[in-house]
Amino acid sequence: MEFLWIVLTLLAAAVLGWPVTAGVLRLARAVENSGPPFSDSDPAADQDRDAELPAAAAVPAPAGSAAISPAPRPAPTPATAGRSSGPAPGSVLRGGLVIGVLERLAVAASVLAAEPVAIAYVVAIKGLGRYAELKDTPAAAERFIIGTLTSMLWAVAVAAAARAFLL
Repeated sequence: MEFLWIVLTLLAAAVLGWPVTAGVLRLARAVENSGPPFSDSDPAADQDRDAELPAAAAVPAPAGSAAISPAPRPAPTPATAGRSSGPAPGSVLRGGLVIGVLERLAVAASVLAAEPVAIAYVVAIKGLGRYAELKDTPAAAERFIIGTLTSMLWAVAVAAAARAFLL
């Protein structure tokens, strides 16, 4: 019977963690998009955020003032015309669903086996594997951090609850 509980715990941690993580990522995006478009404290941050807005997402201006739109992207020079400035959309963080399932399985198994140090190995492997993609794209790095923390917290919570039940 204990074996069945362990298998069910691993399945719950791995499979049910996906909708939880996806929901938190949607919530983070909604919170980010609903916040004020500019801050009063850091003009450099405003400039960075303004550059990340798509061209169609001009910030609505208050009544009686001119609209603020994102800064135009510079035209490619002959030296940079053949090169891409970053990874193509959709190619960043590919395989995240499978990696997330495996991550949650490893974390839950670590907690059930009373080997929490193994979680550090999971974090290290995942971070090193994604480093090249994350260093060039801050938005992907934010999603990576939010998704990883949510995924791991879910797996730890499920496994800790099962472990407490089994002991």
